[in-house]
Amino acid sequence: MGVAAEERQALCTLFEQVGPDAPTLCEGWAARDLAAHLLVREHRPDAAPGILIPALAKHTQRVQDSYAARPWSELVQKIRQGPAWYWPTSFGSLDEAANTAEFLVHHEDVRRAQPDWEPREPDARRDAAAWRSARQIAKVNLRKSPVGVTLRTPDGQEAAVKTGPDVVTVIGAPVDLLLFCFGRDAVRVSFEGPETAVGRLKTLSRGF
Repeated sequence: MGVAAEERQALCTLFEQVGPDAPTLCEGWAARDLAAHLLVREHRPDAAPGILIPALAKHTQRVQDSYAARPWSELVQKIRQGPAWYWPTSFGSLDEAANTAEFLVHHEDVRRAQPDWEPREPDARRDAAAWRSARQIAKVNLRKSPVGVTLRTPDGQEAAVKTGPDVVTVIGAPVDLLLFCFGRDAVRVSFEGPETAVGRLKTLSRGF
């Protein structure tokens, strides 16, 4: 089982524990809304493009709302089962490529929205996947950064992900770096660099 599949199952188990009305780090979304989003992404090719394309967002929202209205146990079971056999991500290699960051981040969106959350214990395979995803995502999400950005893990792995002046180094565990690159606030990272540059980077990340 790959990291994406493991995170899918762990998220579904957490969904069952916290219930449909639990908060998430996704602004305006409870657990039910997040579950509906995941189902749209994997089961509705007519609506999935609206996740990224604003002009199609109204249709996507209608479909997502229709999923959210279904019984909670049905939503969770459908996510747990994964997409239909003919969906591209039903194949392990494509699932890893397309879903590792998706399920890792959304699992943490639910975990870290709960009281007294703590980071999970390090896991070599999960952390390697998170580090790989963080480097990839940063080059997209931080492309408009007015300052240079380098990511660094506590064990010294380092990647320059955005060239520019007044370089800021963001230091944290791979999962925290991945979440930072997606604009999440519930992260444990530190910064090295000019104070004004750090402030500008933080402002940018909150706008993702």
